[in-house]
Amino acid sequence: MHTYPMNVAGLYRELPICKITDDLYIGAFIVFGDAELTVACARELLKLVPADSYDYMLTAEAKSIPLIHEMARQSGASKYFIARKGPKAYMPEPLHVVDKSITTAGEQELYLGRDDADLIRGKRILLMDDVISTGGSLHAMESLVEMAGGTVTGRVAVLAEGGAADRADICFLERLPVFNADGTVKD
Repeated sequence: MHTYPMNVAGLYRELPICKITDDLYIGAFIVFGDAELTVACARELLKLVPADSYDYMLTAEAKSIPLIHEMARQSGASKYFIARKGPKAYMPEPLHVVDKSITTAGEQELYLGRDDADLIRGKRILLMDDVISTGGSLHAMESLVEMAGGTVTGRVAVLAEGGAADRADICFLERLPVFNADGTVKD
């Protein structure tokens, strides 16, 4: 298996290169189970935005959950929000949007309970994700915040993949290219 060597948040990691389509391969950035990487990335992400520029943070389930939790812990935030991939019994009258993500086959829906939406109303929200690629998850989270009556004031990610690195509306720690089947960087 091909890998892509990368330094992120001061740590070296080898990202496995995984097939998405016959013409598109990506470097798999996984923080699950990597406590050292989670802590370091959370620390560096918090440096990208002023603490007084948002009231709450929101991310989409699932890979970025450890990151948002660690960001909340380090910043002293007592509450953050997670857009879930399916409705849960404990979610009263959930809001939902459809999302297309590069790492998820087909469409997926993101849900936010009415109780969380009520807390977001009138608040400034920082969106965060582990990797921003096509921007589908980010757009879905933005839609949820808008539906809830909040305002997105920032967007951060550990990695900006492919063309996402050229976006002026996100802050990120490192660029991540996309790849060919042989492991070379795609032009």
